[in-house]
Amino acid sequence: MKTKISKIKILSFLAASLFISSCVPDTVDGDGNGLTPTNSDASFTVTKTSENHYTLTASNQNYLFSKWDLGDGGGFARAANIYDIFLPDEGNYVIQHQIIGQGGVVAGTSSQTVKVDMSDPNSGNMIQGGKFADAADVAKWSLAFPNPSGTALWTFADGKATFVAKGWERNVMYQAVNVVAGRKYKADAVVSSKGVADSWFEIYVGYAKPTANTDYTGDGNDSTWLRGINTWAGSGTSPFNGKISSVGSTNSNNPTGTFTATQTGVAYFAIRSGGNDMKEGISITNIEFRGVN
Repeated sequence: MKTKISKIKILSFLAASLFISSCVPDTVDGDGNGLTPTNSDASFTVTKTSENHYTLTASNQNYLFSKWDLGDGGGFARAANIYDIFLPDEGNYVIQHQIIGQGGVVAGTSSQTVKVDMSDPNSGNMIQGGKFADAADVAKWSLAFPNPSGTALWTFADGKATFVAKGWERNVMYQAVNVVAGRKYKADAVVSSKGVADSWFEIYVGYAKPTANTDYTGDGNDSTWLRGINTWAGSGTSPFNGKISSVGSTNSNNPTGTFTATQTGVAYFAIRSGGNDMKEGISITNIEFRGVN
C-alpha cells in the first residue's frame, strides 16, 4: 500500500511540474510576455500656460509611469504624465521624457528644447556663486569652521563644492540673502555622492548670523532644516545624484521645505554638514533660494 501511495505522489508531482513548466514562456526578451515593453513612444507636447509656466503632456498612456529631466541639472525624476512645471530663469532647457515599463525598463526617451525668454521677476535665484564655476563663485561663501583640521574639509573643483568629514567633525558654509516679511521661499540644489554613513548634509535659513567655530541651525534647532541628506532620516547611504528635494529626506516638521520670512532684511542661507564617516563626501552645485509664487 505504501508503495502505491508513493508512486501516486510521484506521478502527481511530475504532472504538476510539467504543467508549471508549460506555463513558462520560451523567451523573456520582447515576445509580449510583459518583461520587456513593446511600446516605445515617449513623445510629448509642451504647452505654455503663462510666463515661465508650462504643461508637459505625454502623447500616450500605455506604460507604467513617466520620468522627466527638466534640463536644470537635476537629472530624471518620476512625475505625472501630465506635468506642470515652472522654469524661473531665462535660458534654453532640454526637456527629456522617459517612459518606464515593467521591471523598471526604460522603454523610450524623447526630448524637446524649451526657450524661456525672461526670468521670473518674483522668483529669481537669490544665491550668488551657487554653481562654483570659478574662484569668484567660491568667494561668495563663508565657512563657520575655517577647516581647522584635515577631518572636515570643503573643497571646490569641477563646478561643485564637496564636503568630507569623519569622527563627527562638522562645518557650515553660508552666505547672506535679503528676504521680505510675509514672503515664502524655497531652497534646492543638485547633490551627489557614492554614499555616506552616519552623516548629515542640511540646508537652514535663519536671521541669526553663523559665528566662528559654532554649529548652526538657523533660528531653531537641528530639526528645522529645509532640505537634507540625513542617514537617520533614510537618505544618503546609497549612491545618489539629483535635486536634494527629490533624493533627500523630507523633514516631517516642514514637509514642503519652506522658509517664511517674519521680517524684512538679511537672513543667512547655510549648509550644515558633518558625520562619522562621509567616505568620499557629498557634493553640491546649482544651489537655489527663490521666492514662491
